[in-house]
Amino acid sequence: MTRGYDLNLLHAMNVLIEESSVTGAAQRLQVSAATISRTLSKIRATFDDPILVQMGRNMVPTPRALQMQPRISRILAGMHDLMRRDEELDFTGIKPIFTIRAADVVVGPFATKLLQTLRGDCPDAAVVFASETDGDDSDALRRGAIDLYIGATENLRPEIMRQTLFESRFHAVVRAGHPILLGEITPQSLVQYDHISVSRRSRRHGPIDDALQEEFGLSRNVALLVPSYYTAMQGLHRTDLILPVPDVAMERDTLDRLGLYAFPLPLKLTPVNVFQAWHPRHDSDVVHRWLRRTVLTVTNGWRNRSHETAPGGDVFVH
Repeated sequence: MTRGYDLNLLHAMNVLIEESSVTGAAQRLQVSAATISRTLSKIRATFDDPILVQMGRNMVPTPRALQMQPRISRILAGMHDLMRRDEELDFTGIKPIFTIRAADVVVGPFATKLLQTLRGDCPDAAVVFASETDGDDSDALRRGAIDLYIGATENLRPEIMRQTLFESRFHAVVRAGHPILLGEITPQSLVQYDHISVSRRSRRHGPIDDALQEEFGLSRNVALLVPSYYTAMQGLHRTDLILPVPDVAMERDTLDRLGLYAFPLPLKLTPVNVFQAWHPRHDSDVVHRWLRRTVLTVTNGWRNRSHETAPGGDVFVH
């Protein structure tokens, strides 16, 4: 496209890729399917690419369309910013309710602090933390079922916008007085005891198992699988089970109260990148931007405490 730029084509293209349907795009843009079909023909001619192709009964974006969409979203968001007056957000008379999907390791440390901080600006703000599901997080953002996703999934669609909040590393949590603490903690001693694994998708194995096998030729026995880290920690003090936990969930008061001890895993594991993600249509929305700034501020509070000394003298390195 060398001249005659048409931002309407970019907007239509963005919607077509998100919907992967001429009918769905027409409904969202409130025009006829015939109009969208003609627009798609123009887009195909302009970019010399089919953009959407038939696959069975559905249409799917082409690789080039997926490659271009993040840039298109940024261009459209930039245009919205140019057209929007730069003004302070007026909270008078608004009662925003934000729905956020996040794992319990995010909800536990940050939920009440996030609400308190939001209400410092807007006393009637409310937050709903939706439970994690096996559904498509990108689709939930697109449909407006959730306003924000906070987590580390690798399955978001390219158009979904995201911002890194912090990195988290796994430690091991055991009961105080666990026999593994009597000697040097090694990969070999780690696999001598049964483990608990936490997964919302019922997966017993993950990066820890890969590291044990690839580096040392070892495997661990996952004897218990649960969907929540905080649930797993509740009865841990009565067993010799080992529970790998992200350091963000290991608050000193919680471990002390439950009679637990944390130590770094003797493995080379890639840190988990925790981010917040949202649909591009919210990128320039002033209320949504306020929500995202507040989430970043609240989580930064934890990141700044990342070298806090843990119970028993271990250091939470983050």
